[in-house]
Amino acid sequence: MPAQREVDEAEIRQQIGKMVEGIRAKDLEGLRRFYATDVVSFDVEPPLQHVGIAAKLKNWTNAFTFFQEVDYEVRDLTLTVGDDLAFGHLFGRLSGTLKNGTATNGMWVRGTFCFRKIDGNWLIVHDQASVPFDISSGKGVTDLEP
Repeated sequence: MPAQREVDEAEIRQQIGKMVEGIRAKDLEGLRRFYATDVVSFDVEPPLQHVGIAAKLKNWTNAFTFFQEVDYEVRDLTLTVGDDLAFGHLFGRLSGTLKNGTATNGMWVRGTFCFRKIDGNWLIVHDQASVPFDISSGKGVTDLEP
């Protein structure tokens, strides 16, 4: 019989898979169920932090407005799971067909998530997406691949 942490890790991995499906479907209400109401997000777009589920869903709404069809890919997902807290990191890429019909490969970002078990459900309480930057120019480097 698997240990509870193995069960929890499998559940979180399954949730991330469902999140990817929700992103591909541009399903904001489906995505809502993966986040705590007071989630804090450090996303690639300003401001420095977005607080609360409404702010997080607004980020997804903004991203989805550019796409006719959207895809999301996850690589190298690593999780560390405790009794009621877990964190993970991955590489993620949002890509697809833009509203004007142009296909885009998007860019890879570094993603970090912190989950908390709330009422028996693993919810994201913090996430961060970032790109490296060139220190000499101060500009983000968006053409790297894992």
